[in-house]
Amino acid sequence: MTTRQTPRAAGFTMPAEWAPHARTWMMWPCRAEVWEDMDATRRNYADVAHAIREFEPVTMLVRPQDEPGARALLGSDIDLLPHPIDDSWARDAGPCFLTDATGNRAGTSFRFNAWGGKYTPYDGDDSAADAILSAAGVRAFASNLIAEGGGITTDGEGTIITTRSCFPNANRNPGWTLDQIETELKDMLGAEKVIWLPGNVEETETDGHVDGIAMFLAPGLLMVQGNDRPDHPWRHIHAANLAALAGQTDARGRPLKLVHCPDAFDYVTDSDNFCDSYVNAYICNGAVIVPRYNLPEDGRVRELFEEHLPNHHVRMVDITTLATGGGGIHCITQQEPA
Repeated sequence: MTTRQTPRAAGFTMPAEWAPHARTWMMWPCRAEVWEDMDATRRNYADVAHAIREFEPVTMLVRPQDEPGARALLGSDIDLLPHPIDDSWARDAGPCFLTDATGNRAGTSFRFNAWGGKYTPYDGDDSAADAILSAAGVRAFASNLIAEGGGITTDGEGTIITTRSCFPNANRNPGWTLDQIETELKDMLGAEKVIWLPGNVEETETDGHVDGIAMFLAPGLLMVQGNDRPDHPWRHIHAANLAALAGQTDARGRPLKLVHCPDAFDYVTDSDNFCDSYVNAYICNGAVIVPRYNLPEDGRVRELFEEHLPNHHVRMVDITTLATGGGGIHCITQQEPA
């Protein structure tokens, strides 16, 4: 009988997002049913890619038939990798990169089923993680767990935060217990502790990914989206997630300090899937790329990031077309550690 070697057993762990990057991976929009205005969506993607490119290299996976149009809009400073993708959410379809104590790199490839089979086909996206790991030239570890990168946030020091509404959902892993999922996350990401939040069962696109709820800014420091306005339909959901964080400590025993961030609830849109989360931001080399909704809250959010990430430039990028597809800047990016 053989026992598979896990990343954790091999000494690998998933670094924090603020650890130095070799590059950012993205995927070019192509599923027409997700957005009413594909051209405007692609411009939003290009704007995000160029904002990141100020600070580190960017590679964009693109369907071969979309390559000429992508090149025309992205220019020569964004690298392209042709691959038969189905959609454009690199955080979820891409791998989770890992490093060990001596600087070796690897990556975990989880299974991907388009957030519980909400879209078809998804086999091209299911193969994207392996394609990225191959292009990066790093060791690949395969997991049978259906999971998405947007469903976790990590401090790089052994702590993972995720949600009960997502990976344990019957549309993903019906044969797995909560304990089995937790063990697999620890083994495949090199973690020591998993903190479970309720998530959001009413958010039906991703089933409550944590990257729309909270993000680590530093060890022991968590930015949390919340809204206690009486007219907010998810007020009780925000309260439940905050209650689950109350008194929590990380894997090293530090109490979690919470930074409360507003959302973009006041943005007027006809989209049922609009992502109004400012915490769906992305930390890259020396910068944090933050959603802009052209609301008064933009200024307050900028100040929060400047206060708590003082060594990072804050770049706010308009994502108001991109967000109608159900995700934000974090959802469309995936970091490769240096």
